[in-house]
Amino acid sequence: MDILRNLAELRTWRAAAGSVGLVPTMGALHRGHVSLIEAAVAAHDRVIASIFVNPTQFNDPADLAKYPRDLDRDADIAAAAGAVAIYAPDVPSIYPDGFATKVTVAGITEDFEGESRPGHFDGVATVVTILLNQVQPDASYFGEKDFQQLAMIRRMHRDLALPGAIIACPTVRDDDGLALSSRNVRLLPEARQASLVLHRALMAMRDQAEHSRDNMFRLVTMGAVLVKTEPAVTLDYLQVVDPDTLLPVDTLVPGARALIAATVGGVRLIDNLELAPK
Repeated sequence: MDILRNLAELRTWRAAAGSVGLVPTMGALHRGHVSLIEAAVAAHDRVIASIFVNPTQFNDPADLAKYPRDLDRDADIAAAAGAVAIYAPDVPSIYPDGFATKVTVAGITEDFEGESRPGHFDGVATVVTILLNQVQPDASYFGEKDFQQLAMIRRMHRDLALPGAIIACPTVRDDDGLALSSRNVRLLPEARQASLVLHRALMAMRDQAEHSRDNMFRLVTMGAVLVKTEPAVTLDYLQVVDPDTLLPVDTLVPGARALIAATVGGVRLIDNLELAPK
């Protein structure tokens, strides 16, 4: 396992690497990240995972300070999944002194997570642009669990002609249906049990989608009512959207996605599910 600490080391490694798959992460790796690495390993000569806790996508400095950091653990997990290198740059390698540029993707980032977390997507868009330009991967791998982020990255990648392809991989879930997230470790047992209502609501919406294909409002209402049966869960949003524009839809379009966010035991969780094949 090569641990690359700066851009010069990365460029030396990249020059001899052949076909490269990139898995961008902020560390705290779990089985969802492992699935991305394994998908990349199946398609490339070498796979590199970036581990960079990006300060520009945090709204609260306290959240940034308490974000888990354990490079040795993450490197072991990445290596076991088949990655051969970790790019773990310091902040100046990503944001050099005097850095004054920001990448903004209009429209697709303004609702949902963008409304709840102002500036978050600008931070993500900026760091992903930098990482793709630095690594020059043949393909980069992202999970569908953060579906709004994925849609933004696809749009940005197309608009800016960034290198490589963007490969989306399915959400990885625990056996009980909860979507894997680094935030899950903050859930107390009672809150974790309550959080399962999010997946139940999404599954119920998918089961009823064909019967309500001309009335997404009725489908969303049904899902919201189900979530509200769990008093420990505070619903932030639930909407059915077009998979490319993320605009709400009135009817069941190909690839329609149900997006949900809620707070459970002080932990904010997001999830999504495709309701109709694209």
